[in-house]
Formats: sequence, structure tokens, C-alpha cells
Amino acid sequence: MTAYEQFCRHAAEINDILCAINVLQWDARIQMPPEGAQTRGYQLATLTRLAQERFTSAENGRLIEAAESELAGADPDSYPVRAVKAAREAYDIFQRIPQDLLAGRAALSAEAQNVWVEARKANDFPRFAPYLKQMLAYAQQMAEAIGYSDHPYDALLLQYEPGMTAQRLQTLFAELRAVSLPLLERITAAGPQPKPAFLEREFPIEQQRAFAIDAAVAFGYDLNRGRVDVAPHPFEISFTRQDVRITTRYQLRYPFAAIFGLMHETGHGLYELGAAPELTRSALTSDYLGMYAVGGASFGMHEAQSRMWENLVGRSLAFWQVYYPRLREYFPAQLADVSLDTFYRAANRVQPSLIRVEADEVTYNLHIMLRTEIEMGLLDGTYTVDELPTAWNAKMEEYLGLTPPDDAQGVLQDVHWATGYFGSFPTYTLGNIMSGQLMAAARRQVSGLDDALARGEFAPLHNWLIDNIYRHARAYTPDELLIRATGEALHTGPYLAYLTEKFNTLYPG
Repeated sequence: MTAYEQFCRHAAEINDILCAINVLQWDARIQMPPEGAQTRGYQLATLTRLAQERFTSAENGRLIEAAESELAGADPDSYPVRAVKAAREAYDIFQRIPQDLLAGRAALSAEAQNVWVEARKANDFPRFAPYLKQMLAYAQQMAEAIGYSDHPYDALLLQYEPGMTAQRLQTLFAELRAVSLPLLERITAAGPQPKPAFLEREFPIEQQRAFAIDAAVAFGYDLNRGRVDVAPHPFEISFTRQDVRITTRYQLRYPFAAIFGLMHETGHGLYELGAAPELTRSALTSDYLGMYAVGGASFGMHEAQSRMWENLVGRSLAFWQVYYPRLREYFPAQLADVSLDTFYRAANRVQPSLIRVEADEVTYNLHIMLRTEIEMGLLDGTYTVDELPTAWNAKMEEYLGLTPPDDAQGVLQDVHWATGYFGSFPTYTLGNIMSGQLMAAARRQVSGLDDALARGEFAPLHNWLIDNIYRHARAYTPDELLIRATGEALHTGPYLAYLTEKFNTLYPG
């Protein structure tokens, strides 16, 4: 057995443990009874500790070093070289991370998520606050252990978006604000836009589910390797490319939540399903710093897929010209008097709102900016956890002109802090930016792509993404992938051009 093969065998065993962690996480968020939270936390901590011990062991260090020597002179862009390189980078960082940090965070996560669900239902932030304080402490410890030069947020970003920094984020955010804020002000100058009357009608849940799954399958989601469930906060999770699961949530009088929510998670699912088969159980489908199994280059690149399928495809006029007649078949009474134009405009209505996952494309990034600024403030001491409801409401007023009536619709609306995902929020906006670049490149490179999409044929786009993004899993950094696929590093131009053209057409001056 070669040195590289020995390295791969060891990496596969670690990936097995990480996939088992994902199974327990999925169960905890989907069907675990509430009383199981504490013991589930112990189970997650045990498995996380086992994975970390195997990864940080002297044996793994020896295997990495031997594989490096054996592959010296090999193609630096080949999967074997990239796998060993990724393991080396994470291994060196892990030598600085206290052994009990990730296990402690994993143990807390299961219980904190359960408490978050109950606190959100009861509009009771003080109930969740003690758990959030502990999670913040873990995030601060992680930042100190990884190290940073400018802001502790840089260290946390490394876990989710390699190559990104707080300073670079602020530059990107400023470019987005310079275009999106004037666009929003122009659109909303005439005052609040009323919610379309048809959205007050009841849309039976089973029909919502059936249509949403039909759209997911049309995009390319494989139900033989996946399933669809209900979650308080929609998510996707994978246990290798052979088992990739997605979720959504339903509102009887707001079908867009389920339809677009599942389109979003389908984008994540397609990424995981599209990884090259030979990367299964490898270092390139393992996130060692986070200690979970995932096949995407970064959270931002993952969000690029979900935001592309949800918005650039799913909210497009071309999509609904084909699929609106089908939706009417599911809801004949509810949509009998609703024209395609009325429905399309409702699906793209621009209106500042309280809930991030239901925000329109023009205001969505403002939600991300306020969360990012709050996270930075928590890490550098600008805010305390107890001050969060007040700080949240102030930033909602500053960015969106709204004040949440309660914490359930404010500071408690996202699950991310309960899971310990400090530093992940900016990746939603980064995903938006990347989605614009990728779609623009696909249009340049795939002949007749727009005509295919107008016919409801999604395979050309899906196949281009598989070839250029999905199959590589974690082999390349986000910037490397963008340059390989589009010829350009990350920049806001294509995304802002898309936003401006779409919403100037929908809302002509």
C-alpha cells in the first residue's frame, strides 16, 4: 500500500465519524424528542472528540508527511495533492486548538438548538441567553486559538470562507450598499406595498410539498439519494454524496416560504450530490476545522448554489412562464383569478421585512450585514449577549426601517448561533455575489442556455455547474474555483448588474 493510500484509508475513517455526527445532527433537528437533547449532546461530543483525536494524532501527522513526500513533484492541482494539502493546513492549525473545545461546542450545540426552538416559540430571549453566552465563549476561544492579525472575526471566517477577512467583507458590503440602498429607496418611495390578496388564501400543505419537490427534482435533485423533511429552520445535510437530505417549512397562507425555501436547499443538495465519486469518504469531503462532513469549497460557494437555484432560476420570469400553469394545477381555486404577471411580481415583491429567509433580493444582504456587524461586535466586546435584543432592533431600524415587535421575529429568528456558527452569516452575501459571476459565466460558455431555461430545461446549467464547481468538492479555494470557472476573482459587478436590471424592469422609474 502506498503512502497516499494509507493516508486515504485514515481520512476515510475520519470521514465516517464525521458523517455519523451529521446523522445525529439531522435526527436532532428533525425527529429527536425534546428530552433527548442532553444525551445527544454527549453523543456528539464523544464522536467529535474521536474524530479530532484521530485527525490530530501523531499517526495522522506521519501519514500526511509520508504522502507529501511521495507526491512531491506531482501535479499541484490534482486531487491527491490537494487532499494532502488540505489535511496539512488543517492539521497545523489544529495543533493550536484546545482538545476539548470542539467537543464541548458539539455537546452544547444539541441542547442549545433545542432551547432555541422553545425560546423562539415562547418569545423568550432570556431563556436562550445563557446558552448563547457559552457559544460565544467557544467562538472567542476558537478565534484566539486559530490566531489573527486585525480582528478576531478573521479567524472565524477561516473556518467558513478561506481567504476572506473582515476588512475585505467591509469593502464588498460598501459596494453592495452603494447600489442596493438607492435601488431600495427608489422602489419604496411610494410607500409600503400591500401584500397581494391571493397570499391570504389557504394553500394546503400537501400540495405545497408536492409542487416544491417537483421543482427540486426538475432542477436535478435525486430522491434515490435524498429525502425531504420539515424543519423549524430549513437546512441541507449530507452523509456522503449517496445520502444528501434537504428540508423546508410550510405556512398555510404563504406558499413562497416552502417553495423558495426548498429551491434554496435543493441548490445546496445539488452541490453535495455532484461531488466526483472518487472523492467519497476523502479529505476533500471533510471539513476538519469544523469537524463535519461537507463537500463544498466554502460556505459562500455553497450559498452561491442555493441562491442561484432559488433566485436566479426559481424567481425568474422564464421559470414561472413554464411552471406557473403547473402550480395552478396544484392550486386551481387559489390561483384561478391570479395572472402570471401578478404572481411573478408577488414572488419578487420588494418590501423591507423582519425575517431574513423571507426577504426579497434587494433587502436580503442588509439582513446579512446587520448580523455580521453584530457578530463582530460580540467578538470584540462592543456588545454583550444581554444587549443583543436592543442592538438587533436598532440595526433593523437603521438598515430596514423596521422594529421587530418581539424577539421571535428579531434576535431569535436564526438557528446559527445555537449551532455555534459564528462567522458563517457573511457567506450568504458572498454566495449572492458568486452566483452572479457563475451565472454570467455559464451564459457565456453554454450555448443556448437561456433558451433551455425558458423551456424548463435545467440540465445544461446543472451539468455546467457539475463540471466547473460541484465535482471538485473541497479541492480548490473559492477564489481558485471562481477563476477556473469564470476567469475572474470575486467581485460584485455581475451580481449588481443582475439586481439592477431585474428590479429596474420590475419597478421602472
